[in-house]
Amino acid sequence: MNVFIESRILPLLATVDDPVTGKGLLASEAITQLSCKDGHLSFELNLPYPCNDSTSEWVNRLGEQLLAIDSVEAVDIDTLWRAPTPALIDGKKPIEGVKNVIAVASGKGGVGKSTTTVNLALAMAALGAKVGILDADIYGPSQPQMLGVADKRPEIRDQKVMLPIIGHGIQSMSMGFLLSEKTPAVWRGPMATGALNQLIFQTAWDDVDYLFVDMPPGTGDIQLSLSQQVPVTGAVVVTTPQDIALLDAQKAIEMFTKVNVPILGVVENMAVHHCSQCGHEEHIFGEGGGERIAQDYGAPLLGALPLALDIRKDADGGKPTVVNDPDGAIARNYKLIATNTAIELARQQTQQQAPEFIVTDD
Repeated sequence: MNVFIESRILPLLATVDDPVTGKGLLASEAITQLSCKDGHLSFELNLPYPCNDSTSEWVNRLGEQLLAIDSVEAVDIDTLWRAPTPALIDGKKPIEGVKNVIAVASGKGGVGKSTTTVNLALAMAALGAKVGILDADIYGPSQPQMLGVADKRPEIRDQKVMLPIIGHGIQSMSMGFLLSEKTPAVWRGPMATGALNQLIFQTAWDDVDYLFVDMPPGTGDIQLSLSQQVPVTGAVVVTTPQDIALLDAQKAIEMFTKVNVPILGVVENMAVHHCSQCGHEEHIFGEGGGERIAQDYGAPLLGALPLALDIRKDADGGKPTVVNDPDGAIARNYKLIATNTAIELARQQTQQQAPEFIVTDD
């Protein structure tokens, strides 16, 4: 490294923190390929979250600071991103081929959790990540239908592992691929958790940045089994503004808190209905409930979604809205939620410590 970089460039870069994670760019080793030749300064800026428009603003300001240095005539910053790799957690077996596990939960059924999961996953993939979906709802799997691959069956490799089914570029595994549509899983808790473990650890996940787990309703065996055995990076809680839904969402948050799984944020689904005939807006299930519960627990509101017929029709038809109308307002909403989720995960990774599995009665 030449003297000019050491004496003029590095001292300035050492004062710059990533405004998202709060970590210094040099301390976090975010800057690579730093070079300066004939007044042309260039480097790669590697961030642990998608590089959205707000990122561009502070990166541009950084470029202007560097351009103000004498003898620097041009600045070229190549902004890249990579999913963070969390530290191993004692007693929890990592999932081979998976970097981050994000549980999507609701506490109750009927709030659009599965639809949010598939669109959130597709939105994260649209941002450039390699994404997977684990359908952990053993008794009522819906992801195969939503991904348009309900007729597929997983290929078995070496009589040991199943290859994930690919739908719209998303790797997926579900009990729905192993049972027919009319075959119920009439199992007690231990059998269901055993099946879940097989889906998790006997699937050949291929370099997945974010594995979204579509959780079943409630706070029972599946939730505890996942939290106890898998290093869950964080949880996204889906709710409607309705008071009864908020009560169950609160239970989901409390459950994850007790097992030391960080809450990445809250998604308020069915927040408002826009009349397709006159454009009138109406808060059918109440207003602001998702924001209130997020504030109560010190978690961010990742975003709000409307009560829209197209969201339901797209998911039922096997082409969720992010795929069916990628440039539409609803798809942009999902992409914003995906970006906020990745940013919050990156923030928490800077301070997350290895948790212990604790269950109390309070």
